[in-house]
Amino acid sequence: MANSISYAQKYSPELDKMIVQESKTGIFTDNAFAAKFKGARTVLIPVVSYNGLGDYDRATGYSKGDVNLKHVEYTLVKERSKQLLIDAQDVDESGVPGLVGETVGGYTREMVVPEIDAWALSKLAGVAASTEDGKAANIKTYDQTKAVAAMLETINNVEASNGYRNDEIVAFVDPIMYGILMTSTELQRFITISDFKQGEIDMKVKKLNGTAIIPVSAERMYTKFVFDDDGFHPDTENNTQTIKALVLPRKAASLVKKVDKVNVIDCDDVEDMDAYKINYRLYYDLIVKNSHLKTVHAIIG
Repeated sequence: MANSISYAQKYSPELDKMIVQESKTGIFTDNAFAAKFKGARTVLIPVVSYNGLGDYDRATGYSKGDVNLKHVEYTLVKERSKQLLIDAQDVDESGVPGLVGETVGGYTREMVVPEIDAWALSKLAGVAASTEDGKAANIKTYDQTKAVAAMLETINNVEASNGYRNDEIVAFVDPIMYGILMTSTELQRFITISDFKQGEIDMKVKKLNGTAIIPVSAERMYTKFVFDDDGFHPDTENNTQTIKALVLPRKAASLVKKVDKVNVIDCDDVEDMDAYKINYRLYYDLIVKNSHLKTVHAIIG
């Protein structure tokens, strides 16, 4: 039996924190704090419903109502893993624990974070493209000459579909759309720099009429991806399109993730090579609340 050392308890909280802070869609983890895991891949998310107001009766008193709390069960779609090899000669004075932390941290930053963003953003694009009862999808076709007008109209459509509540609206934009918005002379007086919280990090973002504008690398902004043993890439065989902008209320979605295993197999127990094996396993998914399905809008080009 190979000598396997588990570092999950030590590294998992830090890796979870890194995903929240460095992924563009990490803002949606703030909506998942109430989620409870039921096993490795299943989570229970509380949903609360209320009754409306009723008349007060001077004889019988208050109109009666219930606060209904139920837990909706979701199975996380993405179950991903990788076995990383470290040559035994690369272990320096920091020892195996230090090298494991550096390696897994770098892998999370360089490989895991972009993949989670790609999955989450493509899933949101799918929500925007879905139709219900024959109604038109919440999609606009990108036209560079009309990009500013399309963006302003999309933001207004999101606010309207959300009932003009005082909820924070976020917009994920690709580099082309971001450049157009930031250099548009007609928008300059409407763009401000404001505080923005992501996990435990306080940051500054540019806002357009109160909507946070979040620029995203182009390689993460496609409507369809293939996720295989070499990471992820656009699904060019199934008519993937570029996402120019995704706009939705911040509270509309929840990003649920769990770094489940960080195990190391000692080099003495690895056959055919003098190396340590690191087993890395991750579960994640983006969940859009049923009550907010119509509030997700996109510009596709």
